[in-house]
Amino acid sequence: MRNVGGPKLKWADSPSTTTQANMAVSMRDVDPAFQGAGQKAGLEIWRIENFRPVPVPKASYGKFFTGDSYVVLKTTALKSGAFRHDIHYWLGKDTSQDEAGTAAIKTVELDVALGGRAVQYREMQGHETEKFLSYFKPCIIPQQGGVASGFKHAEINEHEHETRLFVCKGKHVVHVKEVPFSRSSLSHDDIFILDTKSKIFQFNGSNSSIQERAKALEVVQYIKDTYHEGKCEVAAVEDGKLMADAEAGEFWGLFGGFAPLPRKAASEDDKKIDTFSPKLFCIEKGKLSPVEAASLTRELLETNKCYLLDCGVEAFVWTGRNTSLEERKSASAAAEELLHGSDRPKAHIIRLIEGFETVMFRSKFDAWPQTTDVTVSEDGRGKVAALLKRQGLNVKGLMKAAPVKEEPQPYIDCTGNLQVWRVNGQEKTLLSSSDQSKFYSGDCYIFQYTYPGEDNEEYLVGTWFGKKSIEEERSAAISLANKMAESLKLQAVQARLYEGKEPIQFFSIFQSFIVYKGGVSSGYKNFIAENGIADDTYTEDGLALFRVQGSGPDNMQAIQVEPVASSLNSSYCFILHSGDTVFTWSGSLTTSDDQELIERQLDLLKPNVQSKPQKEGTETELFWSLLGGKSEYPSQKIGRESENDPHLFSCTFFKGNLKVTEIFSFTQDDLMTEDVFILDCQSDIFVWVGQQVDTKTKSLALTIGEKFLEHDFLLEKLAKETSIFIVMEGREPQFFTRFFTWDSAKSLMHGNSFQRKLTIMKGGVAPTVDKPKRRAPASYGGRSSVPTDKSQRSRSMSFSPDRVRVRGRSPAFNALAATFENANTRNLSTPPPVVRKLYPKSGTPDSATAPRSAAIAALTSSFETTKVNLIPKSTKVSPEANKVSSETNAKESPKNNRIEVIQEDTKEDEAEDDDGLPTFPYERLTTSSSDPVTEIDVTKRESYLSSSEFKEKFGMTKDAFYKLPKWKQNKLKMGLLLF
Repeated sequence: MRNVGGPKLKWADSPSTTTQANMAVSMRDVDPAFQGAGQKAGLEIWRIENFRPVPVPKASYGKFFTGDSYVVLKTTALKSGAFRHDIHYWLGKDTSQDEAGTAAIKTVELDVALGGRAVQYREMQGHETEKFLSYFKPCIIPQQGGVASGFKHAEINEHEHETRLFVCKGKHVVHVKEVPFSRSSLSHDDIFILDTKSKIFQFNGSNSSIQERAKALEVVQYIKDTYHEGKCEVAAVEDGKLMADAEAGEFWGLFGGFAPLPRKAASEDDKKIDTFSPKLFCIEKGKLSPVEAASLTRELLETNKCYLLDCGVEAFVWTGRNTSLEERKSASAAAEELLHGSDRPKAHIIRLIEGFETVMFRSKFDAWPQTTDVTVSEDGRGKVAALLKRQGLNVKGLMKAAPVKEEPQPYIDCTGNLQVWRVNGQEKTLLSSSDQSKFYSGDCYIFQYTYPGEDNEEYLVGTWFGKKSIEEERSAAISLANKMAESLKLQAVQARLYEGKEPIQFFSIFQSFIVYKGGVSSGYKNFIAENGIADDTYTEDGLALFRVQGSGPDNMQAIQVEPVASSLNSSYCFILHSGDTVFTWSGSLTTSDDQELIERQLDLLKPNVQSKPQKEGTETELFWSLLGGKSEYPSQKIGRESENDPHLFSCTFFKGNLKVTEIFSFTQDDLMTEDVFILDCQSDIFVWVGQQVDTKTKSLALTIGEKFLEHDFLLEKLAKETSIFIVMEGREPQFFTRFFTWDSAKSLMHGNSFQRKLTIMKGGVAPTVDKPKRRAPASYGGRSSVPTDKSQRSRSMSFSPDRVRVRGRSPAFNALAATFENANTRNLSTPPPVVRKLYPKSGTPDSATAPRSAAIAALTSSFETTKVNLIPKSTKVSPEANKVSSETNAKESPKNNRIEVIQEDTKEDEAEDDDGLPTFPYERLTTSSSDPVTEIDVTKRESYLSSSEFKEKFGMTKDAFYKLPKWKQNKLKMGLLLF
C-alpha cells in the first residue's frame, strides 16, 4: 500500500536492534497519539486524519464512517494480572488506499508500543470479525462520509428518517448492512429491518432462526433509540403472513403490495466457504509457494520465515521472530493480493507473531505443542518499556500488574441441609450424619444439598467419584443422581466431581472432609476380589498417613496417602498413626494456621489419643521407622487448577458430534433460552440449559460437558476429571451468576427469545414463570432450614466466613461438641472452639450495608449475650428467638427447639469485651510474645484485644475492620504481628 503524504517510517535493518517482539521499528517513530494506550481495560479508538491517528471521543465509540479508517484497541485485564491486547484496523468501503495503508502501519506502531504481543485484525466494512462486532453490541451501522474524501459526516440529529432497508445476519452478533429499498432485496433466509419515519418493521424470513430474530430486535431497539429518540412504533412481520394481518399489510404496502418472494440459491461465496480446506503457503520475496505436507504441524513453521494460512473466511499471516521487516511487508502484501482474487470468498486478515498465536490459529493444526522453543521473557518486555520511557512515553500499561490475591469464595450459603449416599452396586445407601464427610477413594457418592436461596430453596445434587472407584458404580451414581434431579423437577443444579478436583463449593458444604484409602462398597469389594488386588482399605488400628490441607475450620481436608517418607511435603502438616501411636508432623514451610488445622483434624481422626508433635528436621527414630526409613520428599504445594478467565460457548450437539462457537464480550443476554451454553473457567465448566431446549438434549447435558472436555477447544489441556456443573435456566446459583451482571427476572420469563424481547420492546410487562413455592426439604434427619424470606434474610450474611452452620450435625460438629461434653477426651493441644461474631464476608454485594434479618439478629444477639459456640442438631431459628432470654437458652430443652448454649467460663482475672470474648493485652497476643496467651483462636488474635486497644492499634473499630477484604485484614494483622 502507498503512504502518500503520510509520515515516513524509519525501519531498522539489523536484527540486533529488534525488541522483545522482534519488531524492527524504530521506537522514535511510535506515534505520540499512542502514549499511555492499553493501560486499563476497555476500548480505545483512533481515526486516521491527515495520515495521523486522532483519538475518537468516547461518546462517539461505535459510530463509523464509510470513508474513514480506524484503529481500535481492546484491552482486557486477565486474572493473571497481565493485559491482553487485540488491535483491529477497520477500513470503510469508501476509504482511500492511502488512509488504509496508514491504518495498517499505525497498527504496527501501536503493537510495538504495547510490547509486540498483540494480535492484529484487518476489518473490512461488512466483513468484520465477531470479536470486533462484540465490542459494539448490538451492532454498527456505518454512516456516509469521510475525512480524506472530503465527504461531510452525516450527523444523526440531521437524519430526516428517509426509508431505509437493512439486512441482519447473525445468531450471536449481528452483521447489519444497508440494502436497496426494493422487494428484490428481501429473502426467506434472513431478517430485514425497514426503518420509516413513524414505524420500524422487522421482517422475519421463514428460514431464519428464533435466535437470529431475537438478536435483530436488539438492532431495532438501537435504531429506535438512535434515530427516533425512542419515540416510534415497532412491528414484527412474519414471512408468509398475508394482507389479513394489519401490520403485514402495512409492511407490504410500502413495497407496492404483497407478492411471493423467490427462493434464492446459495451464493457462490457460501459454496466456496463450505468446501474450503486450509492451505499453508511459505512467503519468500513476496511469492507464495505451497507447503506440501501430509498434515499441518507446528514443526512446519520456521522462525526465519513468514507463512500464510488460508482458511477461506480468514487468512492468517504468521511471522517468525527472526524474519526481516521486508519479508513481513511482502507477506502482508501477498495476503492482500490473494484476498483480492476474484476466485475466492472475501476474508479478513489476522496477523500473528511467533509465540503469541491465537487458539483459532493453533486449532487449524493437527499437532501444536503446549509450549514452543521461542524465548518470550518479561525481561524483553521490560526493555521495550524502558526504551519508550526514555523517549518520554508513559509505559505504565506495558508492565504486568500483580493480581490481587483474594481468598476463593464459595458463593453458596453454607447453612443448608446435607444428605450423602454411598453407591453399592446399582443401589445407594444413606450415610449417617457422623459418616457423611468420610469418603473412600474406591467408592462413589451422591450428595444432595438444600440451602436457602434469595427467593426460594436451592438444590445441589452431585456425584463424587473416588480415584479407585469402578466404572459400573460411576455409571450407577450418575443414573441415580439424575433420578433425584428429576424428582426435584429439574430445579437442582447438578455436579459431577472427581477426587482431587473438587471445587470450593464442595469443601465449603462439607467443611471437614476426610478421604480414606480403599473402599467399602459392594462393587469395589467384588472388583478387587475378582482381580486379586490386595485390600488396602483404611482401618483405625492400622498404619496410616494423612495429609492435612485447607484454608480454615470451615474448609479443611485430611487425605490418606501412602505411609512412606516420600509422601511427606514441607508445605503441609501430616498425621501418622499406628494403633494408639499418633504423630503430627509439621513441614518447615507451614504456618500457624496449618498447624491449627492439624489439631482440629486430629480431633476427628483420633479424638482420644495424645499426639507426639514432630517438626521437620527434628523427627524421632520411631517416626521414621513407621514410614520405612528416611527418603527425599517434595517441598512445593500440590498445584490445583486455578480459575481462569471465563469463556462462553454456544453449543450444537447432533448425533454425538459437538460444535461450539465462542461468544466474545458476553453478557447475560447472550444466553438464549433455545440453546445450550458452556461457561469454561478451566477449573470448572458450567453447562447452562435454556428452558426452550428439547427434553432429549436436556437429558444429554452431562454428555455435552464431557464432550467439551474431550475436545478441549481452547487447547487448555483440560482434564476429563474437571468439575462439571449443569445449570437450568431460572435456577442459576450465585456461583454461576457471578460471572455476569445478572438480572434474575430475565431467566424467569415465558416464551422464546424473540417473544420475550418483543414483549419488553412494545412496552408490555414481561411475562415471568411462576416462582416455585418454598418447599420444605424432605426428611434429612436434621432441623428445618433457616427462614429465607427476602424481608428477613440478607444475602450478604449467607457468606459470612464466621457464620455458624445451622443444620444437621456434621462429623466435625459431633467431635467438637463431644470435647465440651467430656473435656477429658479432647486433645489437649487443640485450641477450643471460639466465639465468633457475625460479619459480612468481604466482596459480597452490599456486604457493608445489607440489613440483618430477624433470624440473623437473633443469632447474633445470642452470640453476643451468651457466647454461643455450637448449635445442636435440633436447633430451630426463628424471629421469636430474639425473645428467648440467655438464661433460658443456656438450659437444655428437649421439648422445644431453642438454641442450646455451651458457655466458656471466663477466668476471674479476665475482662470481657463487648463481643463477649475475654480480652488480653496486645503484648501477650502477638506472635513474638514472650508470655503468649494459650487456648485462643490463633487465627483471630486481634479479636481478643479490648475495643479501645483495638482502635489504638488498627486505627479503626472492630466492625470497620471486619468489613475489609480478607487480604487487607491479614495485611494489617501481619504489620502488627497478629497473623
